[in-house]
Amino acid sequence: MKGILLVNLGSPNSTSVKDVRNYLDEFLMDDRVIDVPFVARCLLVKGIILNTRPKKSAEAYSKVWTDEGSPLIVISKKFTEKIKTQIDAPVALAMRYGVPSIETGITDLAKKGVTEIMLVPLYPQYAMATTETIEVLAKKIIRKKFPDIKLEALPPFYDKQEYIDVLSKSIQETLDKEDYDHLLFSYHGVPERHIRNSDVTGNHCSLNGECCNTASEAHQFCYRHQCYATTQGVVKKLNLKPGFFSTSFQSRLGRDPWLQPYTDITINDRAQNGIKKIAVVTPAFVADCLETIEEIGMEAKEEFEENTGEKFTTIPCLNDRDDWVHVVSEWLKNWLNN
Repeated sequence: MKGILLVNLGSPNSTSVKDVRNYLDEFLMDDRVIDVPFVARCLLVKGIILNTRPKKSAEAYSKVWTDEGSPLIVISKKFTEKIKTQIDAPVALAMRYGVPSIETGITDLAKKGVTEIMLVPLYPQYAMATTETIEVLAKKIIRKKFPDIKLEALPPFYDKQEYIDVLSKSIQETLDKEDYDHLLFSYHGVPERHIRNSDVTGNHCSLNGECCNTASEAHQFCYRHQCYATTQGVVKKLNLKPGFFSTSFQSRLGRDPWLQPYTDITINDRAQNGIKKIAVVTPAFVADCLETIEEIGMEAKEEFEENTGEKFTTIPCLNDRDDWVHVVSEWLKNWLNN
């Protein structure tokens, strides 16, 4: 029997400092998130970050928390329930960090008699800290506790036309409501070293702006290339004019260089250079979360307006849109029927 395991990032159990600290501990101690030696990672995370960041993060989560709970969890559950109505197979939802865990999801499917699992990382682009860490952990759990279950992973869908079509439609719905001066594609940032570490050729990724446009097998694991490919797919679909759109990267942490240009600097620069109405879309996420609602929808909006910007709109993620549910369901049906 075949089954589906949908996996997203995760969330603290509540907005309490204790729960946020526990969540950040699990998240930041992942060696594919902070990829430094274990002792150094412990000193950084447990010795520094967890002594200062949980309180600030808890305050941020409290701004976006709903009566139902974490937006990411709530939306992911709604999406999962809709998927269940579209396909004839067991479906489980898991989070890479927090609950429900990936092990819990696999266990639930195994109890229903599933012997083949399609793992679906809910990220359009491949990255060490997202797709890769999900696949690595799922494979580890399968080997250790469910050796008779076969595991397959849905490839990144950053450039699949069905995804580009529904993403473009969601963007156009916002653009139709206002005469915007600019559209910003803001992707979650990663350290530059993650791009180089993911380079299977060992010598392609130079981060000079040219490597992403030069054909290479490195692109199948290159987050930067895949982000720009998503942007270009939408640009082509919506026939956007040069100068009307740009791409940036948000959520950097620490002193190491991260992918640039940075979203906060880009937004402020646009405001200071006469852009009055800006729309921001966040295509590294398929469900709205802290990074889209608070970081972009609140913090970035406030900074834009402080820099003489007038209209700032955050375009919702695909969330549980019916057309997005249909796209994913069709991908899953193709696998189930093969």
